[in-house]
Amino acid sequence: MSGMIYLDYCATTPVDPKVREAMQYSLEAGYGNPSSMHSAGREAARLIDKSRCQVADGIGCEPEEIIFTSGATEADNLALLGVLRSKLPEKTHLITSAIEHHAVLHTAQQLEREGYAVTYLPVNSMGLVDPGTVREAIRPETALISIMMVNNEMGAIEPIEQIGRIAREAGVLMHTDAVQAVGLLDVQVNKLNVDMLSLSAHKIYGPKGIGALYVRKNTRLSPLIYGGPQERSLRPGTENVPGIVGLGTALELVTEHKPEEYQRLKRVRDQLIVGLNNCIPGILINGPEVEAAPHIVSASFPHGDAEAMLLRLNFAGLAVSMGSACNSKSIEPSHVLSSMGLGREHIESTLRISTGYPTTEAEIERFLMLIAEIYQASRIDYELS
Repeated sequence: MSGMIYLDYCATTPVDPKVREAMQYSLEAGYGNPSSMHSAGREAARLIDKSRCQVADGIGCEPEEIIFTSGATEADNLALLGVLRSKLPEKTHLITSAIEHHAVLHTAQQLEREGYAVTYLPVNSMGLVDPGTVREAIRPETALISIMMVNNEMGAIEPIEQIGRIAREAGVLMHTDAVQAVGLLDVQVNKLNVDMLSLSAHKIYGPKGIGALYVRKNTRLSPLIYGGPQERSLRPGTENVPGIVGLGTALELVTEHKPEEYQRLKRVRDQLIVGLNNCIPGILINGPEVEAAPHIVSASFPHGDAEAMLLRLNFAGLAVSMGSACNSKSIEPSHVLSSMGLGREHIESTLRISTGYPTTEAEIERFLMLIAEIYQASRIDYELS
């Protein structure tokens, strides 16, 4: 959008021109059904195979361990439901955390309704899961542990490698939602000690409606839907070839630029936090200082009205959010910030600013200049109310 300063990259990212180009080719030359034996079908199948290799290379696994899905929500559902529904409810236990994305939390709640036992681990005031609580929660019947790698609301990087090691020692499967991690962090499934990992294209400059689940060899899953043999019968149906091509291309691109972009966005985050502290006395930056993703800042403005600030920023040509885009229409306070011990007043004064590859230092300076004015107007509204 011409003229807009976009600072909501956690919600979604623009499609990279190289991704669009690859997808356009797939629409023109790879339009055949990948299951067909003629040349048009074989070209579509070739594009899928290439993309599967690109995704596998990006996270350090074998191509046959990648299952393409409609996005990370479906991947999370397949991981949790696929593992637990392959076992008897009364003899099966799931461990997750209180700050997971609703794709995991709502699935866990559905499993509880079906008779499965679920433990929701607490987090500390920084939003971090203590690996010791994971170890203590494991039971003989525990089948799966699911902890996200980077929290999408305040950026905490969870100790997945350590938790995965605990799971492996106990003989328990480990899943992580790595949606906010794959674009900037080192995401290698063997190093992380995970058996399953979810990712999404539209968080890494690819298209919406496509994602993937890494499933380690010999991991038993029950499918969510039934039909043909596609994706090892775990995700039947004619493949979304343009989307798959977009995902593969996007992950290859972010993998190539990850080291320098991590450092650059870390500097941008530091610039943003220093600037907020200078212009907003008493502002609270939520989440850890060190174990934090470089592209997410969650800030609570004292006696501010986040919704009013968001609307004023939008009118001024800046896009931010109040938290997870998936929950933006909810009247309930953020479950993430609540789990960290923040009260409703703090939560309702919180904005999430998330940066991306196109973000510049000049855009951050423009945001800081405007937020100081907009915050003061918001405080006047708060005092009058």
